[in-house]
Amino acid sequence: MRTRNVVSGAAAGVIGGYVGTRVMSPVTSKLQELAPEADKAREKAVSPGSAYKIGVRKAAGIAGVKLDEEQIETAASAMPYTVGIAGGLLYVFLRRVLRMNPMLAALLSGMTLFVVVDEGLTPTLGLSAPNLEYPLSTHLRGLLGHLAYGAGVAVTAELLMAGASER
Repeated sequence: MRTRNVVSGAAAGVIGGYVGTRVMSPVTSKLQELAPEADKAREKAVSPGSAYKIGVRKAAGIAGVKLDEEQIETAASAMPYTVGIAGGLLYVFLRRVLRMNPMLAALLSGMTLFVVVDEGLTPTLGLSAPNLEYPLSTHLRGLLGHLAYGAGVAVTAELLMAGASER
């Protein structure tokens, strides 16, 4: 019975993280469209490019692996889902192990990814410009996108975990 709970929880986290990532994308895209033109220009001017592509190139270099552009593109396109799945697993851990309220777990999961990944690791590892170089709208878009992500994870994971407990 315990193994079944771990497996069903992990599955709910993986699927929830995937769905949360899919929910986040159109939210951040729409917010990007709505940003002031001056903010868009400033963001474009300071951005070194796709953080995911930069990260893949750096990781390949550290591993001593030579990747062509198609391989870099493929790996970079998988990265948001990899990060999103990790957040989905965090959500399930918060719910099942720490017995956190679903809304709080959703908020904490989304905010953890926003603070640790977007605002912390990404600039620290040189995958983006330093945080203070970006306009406030960039950070607000990330924050709101991650809140939408957390909601997507929570709804999906809760539905899957409820279905698993009925069996």
